[in-house]
Amino acid sequence: MIENDTLSKVLYIDLTKKRYFVKDRKDLFEKYLGGTGVATQLLLEECPEGIDAFDADSPIIFAVGPLSGVFPLASKTCAMFKSPHTGDLGESHAGGRSAIAIRMAGYGAIVIKGKSELPIYLSISKGKVLFKNATTLWGMKDGSVAARVMRQNEDGEGLRAIFRIGQAGENMVTFANVTTETYRHFGRLGLGAIFGSKMLKGIVVSGKQMIEVTNKKEYRALYDQIYNAATESPVMQKYHDVGTAINIKSLNSVNALPVKNLQRSSTEDIKSVTGEEIAKHHLARRVACAHCPVACIHLAYLREPYDDDPYFYKTTPVCYDFELIYSLGTMVGITEPKALLKLIDIVERVGVDAISMGVVLSWITEMFEKNRIKEDDLNGLSIQWGDVDTYIELVKNITKPSTEFLKACSKGVSFASSVYGGKEFAMQFGKNEMPGYHTGPAGYLGFLLGARHSHLDNGGYSVDQKELVKVDLSPEQVVDKLLDEEAIRQILSSIAVCFFARGIYDLKLVSEAIKLLGFSLDEKKLMDIGKQIHLNKYKFKMREGFSFDKLDIPERIYETKDPTGKITKEFIHNGLNYAKNLIN
Repeated sequence: MIENDTLSKVLYIDLTKKRYFVKDRKDLFEKYLGGTGVATQLLLEECPEGIDAFDADSPIIFAVGPLSGVFPLASKTCAMFKSPHTGDLGESHAGGRSAIAIRMAGYGAIVIKGKSELPIYLSISKGKVLFKNATTLWGMKDGSVAARVMRQNEDGEGLRAIFRIGQAGENMVTFANVTTETYRHFGRLGLGAIFGSKMLKGIVVSGKQMIEVTNKKEYRALYDQIYNAATESPVMQKYHDVGTAINIKSLNSVNALPVKNLQRSSTEDIKSVTGEEIAKHHLARRVACAHCPVACIHLAYLREPYDDDPYFYKTTPVCYDFELIYSLGTMVGITEPKALLKLIDIVERVGVDAISMGVVLSWITEMFEKNRIKEDDLNGLSIQWGDVDTYIELVKNITKPSTEFLKACSKGVSFASSVYGGKEFAMQFGKNEMPGYHTGPAGYLGFLLGARHSHLDNGGYSVDQKELVKVDLSPEQVVDKLLDEEAIRQILSSIAVCFFARGIYDLKLVSEAIKLLGFSLDEKKLMDIGKQIHLNKYKFKMREGFSFDKLDIPERIYETKDPTGKITKEFIHNGLNYAKNLIN
């Protein structure tokens, strides 16, 4: 590392005692770079074994990387915590301004422990941490209002980021998220619930710290190379023009898009909610994360009359992408754009992970359809596929549950199905609700053995689409590809670049970029570090009770048509057994 680089500074905050201090952890950053690598080690250090995720001593960890604020597309902050949703590793990444704000505030990581006796938010600026009363912000129906109040009350100089939770986090829904910069989220695995358990409404971080490089001439040349690759790449161009929603049409066409709780893998009614059609008829503007020239964040405008005056309309910007069109659209049988945007909007307001909520809603619908639950379980509601108004009420009821069934649903589909049945169509993997890819066995193996059971862990869906549809790979070959890709992604999330840029930031380029920040690591060494970080994550998971033998696999995946025709119990189980032996 460069001497005096503040990346190695870790800010420790105690919410109970209202104290904070800083440690220089150069040892961690030189070994694991930053981001997910450093955060994993801090989690192993700071999280007591077997602790309840909602205990005061259960930590929240944020970490950024050496490229944050230095190179294009290095826009991610890694959050690490014990997940209340799965009971083991909680990891979530968010873009926006958060990574650069933390870096410019003079820190590489932040560790938060303890619990406040009343609602507060943290103001981190100019080397100080202020603990500010947030009692009046607690309980607001729309989490964005609390963010506006925090912004108005802060005078911090430099670049600023605001983190906040909604009612779901306050009520400790186990898949509640944390929103930053309005349209970015620490979405999966329940970080918002951990905030709520600590009475932490939000965080404001601001800073204007300068970041040094070793050779300004080489830095300028490499910066331009990366910038040009980002702006001229056809792959990045599609993210700008249509965004990830471009995948809706293509996956639907090959029977890989989950529809109505994966009862089907395509629908004839898809056209109006494809990325192309929404961009053509509803796109209002594009937004970019800090230090990103791509602007992949797409906002549509939802225009609705006021309830008390039908002659006046309110216009609401709603962020959409592939996963939201899947989870709050096709998964629940909604294929009309306005209905889709209305459901996305309420999910944003209450502050829950959209993927998990959509899968929970689809499971509830099928349970009701099969007469396994009644209206009384749903607080008097009757639900059917595509019923957006009832889904909106269900979102509110799950966020603030009033029946035992809804309380179970607020803990996710894995927990709810363990109590009420329906596990065979409860679409979860490792207790985390499935993303929108029914592409083949590599995708499902990726969800199952990924460190956080996410499609972003290893991109198994890409193996299905690029290889398994054309050739026969053994389960062992698939797992080897997934683990190699997972090791590479550990490096990308440790230097804190966006995974959309993985086609630009290969290990050779990573080595060149971090060299200008004082790190001397070749491609082989980087790969070794990535593999070690992955093993460190599994060390935490297994310490907290994770076991491959405990994984539930919903029967539905074997029943629904997929592009490869190769999703079999034998393939999945052979792959898992092989992975278990490698990781153990």
